[in-house]
Amino acid sequence: MRVDRRSLLIGGGAGVGLIVAFSLWPRHWKSDLSTSKGEQAFGSFIKVARDGKVTVAVPQVETGQGIWTALAQIVADELGAAWETVAVEPAPLVKAYANPLADEEGWPKDIRITANSTSIRAFEQPLREAAATARAMLVGAAADRWNVDPASCDTADGFVINAVRTLTFGELAEEASGRTPPMHAPLRAGGKARLGSQPLQRLDGPAKADGSWRFAGDVRLPGMLFAAARIAPPGGRLRSFTRDKITAAPGIRHVAARDGWIAVVAESWWAAERALHAVNPVFSGGTTQVDLRAGFEHALATGDAQSWFNRGDYASAVKGSRPLTATYYAGPALHLGLESLAATARIGPDGAELWEATLAPGFGAAKDVTLYPMNPGEPAGQAMESIAGPIALELARSMGRPVQVMLSQSSTQNHGRVAPGALARMTALPGAGGITAAWAMKVATAEGLGSSLARLSGKDARTKFGKMALDGSVPPYSIPHVRIDAVEAKLPFAAGYMRGSPNREFAFFTESFVDELAHAAGMESLAFRMSMLGGNGRLARCLQAAARLANWDGGQPGSTMGIAGASAFGSHIGLVVSASIGDDQRVKVHRLVAAVDCGRVINSGLVAQQIEAGLIWALGQATVAAPEWVAGMPRARPISGMALPRLADASEVVVEIIPSSEAPGGVSGLGCVPLAPAVANAIHAGSGKRMRSLPFDVMAAA
Repeated sequence: MRVDRRSLLIGGGAGVGLIVAFSLWPRHWKSDLSTSKGEQAFGSFIKVARDGKVTVAVPQVETGQGIWTALAQIVADELGAAWETVAVEPAPLVKAYANPLADEEGWPKDIRITANSTSIRAFEQPLREAAATARAMLVGAAADRWNVDPASCDTADGFVINAVRTLTFGELAEEASGRTPPMHAPLRAGGKARLGSQPLQRLDGPAKADGSWRFAGDVRLPGMLFAAARIAPPGGRLRSFTRDKITAAPGIRHVAARDGWIAVVAESWWAAERALHAVNPVFSGGTTQVDLRAGFEHALATGDAQSWFNRGDYASAVKGSRPLTATYYAGPALHLGLESLAATARIGPDGAELWEATLAPGFGAAKDVTLYPMNPGEPAGQAMESIAGPIALELARSMGRPVQVMLSQSSTQNHGRVAPGALARMTALPGAGGITAAWAMKVATAEGLGSSLARLSGKDARTKFGKMALDGSVPPYSIPHVRIDAVEAKLPFAAGYMRGSPNREFAFFTESFVDELAHAAGMESLAFRMSMLGGNGRLARCLQAAARLANWDGGQPGSTMGIAGASAFGSHIGLVVSASIGDDQRVKVHRLVAAVDCGRVINSGLVAQQIEAGLIWALGQATVAAPEWVAGMPRARPISGMALPRLADASEVVVEIIPSSEAPGGVSGLGCVPLAPAVANAIHAGSGKRMRSLPFDVMAAA
């Protein structure tokens, strides 16, 4: 698949935003940066124009996490550019932009993917090195003009400076780009005009505020038709529909029926959707509600367990003793996004073209289709796989005109690739003074992201069970004897990628059980954790800082406070929650206080935004009732009726960022991880009820 997209965001005032013109997008993608008149390329990531504009080629997808701002800020800081002159554009699809952490994460080699909070961790160093090299070339060109030692020059605000003499980047770009780049350009050290860690304005903010930011459903092409579709459940097929119901409907252009789906093409999407409802498609598949937890329990009881992690000798440590045990469950979770799945296709003389949101552009795609990747409007990972795209391409071929397929909100919920869920039997042996001596977990779960990548690559949907399914399962504590065993659960639905998972589920198991152990030992929850964090000082500092900010009261019986911590994505977070059970028997969260150590901070505003957003998103995941499951699909529900957190009753959120000189870590999924256990621990403190299942069910709590 060829990938082709040209869009531009420029920093500056509120009136500057996204510039998108579909008619101006090039049809063929080159393997290196393309330059306009007056522009010079500096390696794979940076272009400098004659007017001083610095354009950064960004490999990652902007999902709302602010990555187009953060990666551009890294370049601007290291280069010494003025922020108001910095722009971004999507990088071309070549191997130079593959995610450098793919091997570490267990992903296919050379994949370009935005997932698992890897963007800063993967590209901070390559971008900083590229900017340092470009800076050295600009400084070298200026030093030659002035006949001075390059070491006597510096850069700031888009200028190369030597005492009182200055030259703009634009004045030097053409000459500098022809120089031989240094093998190892030194990174900037100190300097007064550094942009690192500053809460600079988001480059995507103005465009999203004024509506000029374009999502997949906003694509409009000349002569375009609109289609609504229904898709068969897993393993099902289309059995019947009543075609004569729409013969007289206005604006209907075509009905396409296949084994796995049915679609109606019309002059407007609403006309297509109404007509599709009228044809009443019937698919094969079960109609009985499925108890998913029972499937996990069966897998845990009868499945072949594989040893995932071992430290010390757990069996010897617990021999002859009676460890404490508890069983925790996290149900499969929906993305709960507002954006419906959509794709637009056009078949022209140069071949097929497809506009669709994707987190892995080009991976496993057809080579005869030119892809224009759109940024998703749903940040939790729904755009990892293409669902509407294949239907749009087939309809466009049939109609000979561009066709946009948009699934209804109900169909989007039915066919979203949900987080797989997990069931865990936790076991621990208290040691001297209450400190945990041995810890074991046997968990039944399945691949989420791994399943998505397997489907995208065209392989069997069940990839090798391992790292991606069990990331975050090892507790972050210095427990001498630890054993983690895992059983692969055979799921009756298609699981996929979700922001923060599976760390989110494993943190719920671990931090809730740690709280149980603290109470069993008669110890205060924070002190109990601190006694086991000798090998994780960064997490210990986060927990202490959150406790200080929240005026932690110990979480003893009668309190409304709960505490939890997590180390994930190269970062650390401590969280104190104030929560209670309302008169309506629903969990009510009053205050969230987080302390975060994410290493060197690129943009403090983005860090705070992502922690806050992750906490609120995870609160929705924890409190919205689980859907019914029929025929391998969640039964769709109106968004308005899900009781998602709203601005009017949103919790107070306090975020403190702990200064650190460590390498940058990820934050977009970090806030999601400790929310559920902190809330559950707070509810236990206030009511004595221990909630061991997600989403929370107060009435079923022990």
